[in-house]
Amino acid sequence: MRIDECAAVVTGGASGLGRATALRLAEKGARVFALDLPAAVAGAAPADGVTCLEADVTDADQVRAAVARAADGGAPLRIVVNCAGIAPSARILSRAGVHEPAVFRKVLDINLTGTFTVMTLAAEAIAATEPLADGARGVVVNTASAAAFDGQIGQAAYAASKGGVAALTLPAARDLASSGIRVMTIAPGIIDTPMMATVAEEYRAGLAAGVPFPRRFGRPEEYAELVAGIVEHDYLNGEVIRMDGAIRMAPR
Repeated sequence: MRIDECAAVVTGGASGLGRATALRLAEKGARVFALDLPAAVAGAAPADGVTCLEADVTDADQVRAAVARAADGGAPLRIVVNCAGIAPSARILSRAGVHEPAVFRKVLDINLTGTFTVMTLAAEAIAATEPLADGARGVVVNTASAAAFDGQIGQAAYAASKGGVAALTLPAARDLASSGIRVMTIAPGIIDTPMMATVAEEYRAGLAAGVPFPRRFGRPEEYAELVAGIVEHDYLNGEVIRMDGAIRMAPR
């Protein structure tokens, strides 16, 4: 599928993985609609081919409105990339007490249910487009994490949410096959996002040393390039790709 003939929705599109993806798809000719929270949208620098829209992935009405805007943007909506997410840390039981159920629910609501909501509402719009070769209409790329498989201490909520995203991949691909929509998931390892920039340099060095090869953090641009490759490769479907330098996370 050609990227330059499509509109694309990217959640979490104002920073980090989402921002890099939005910019890469725009560079390749897509009309990109970057969804994010108001504060993030306000702080995002303008970029050619990228329209920032305020939308909370936990609010179906806001997502529906943003998808409609993208679908009416002058090119068929065929690409959806889910990057929005949060990663708070809390042990199930600690000196501070038990893991707050409300925090657990919030993480799942944003990371898993938000991903499902965007995918579902966008798939409805994609299914209404004219089919391409082999009946293809579009592709959804979701974001899991190495934590889906190697959750560390304090990552119960995050790992559960990302494990859910990984498990969603195959049934979603099967559900949407009749509409010509592929579903793929990328599970990044340790990526050098703005969040990681706040971590002490000594700790960063230790994390990087744990990556077998290349012994460094992944780059958001590498994630974005993988997204572009998935979009253009019509036979990739129903699979989770680990982009992690072969790291397997230790307990802590």
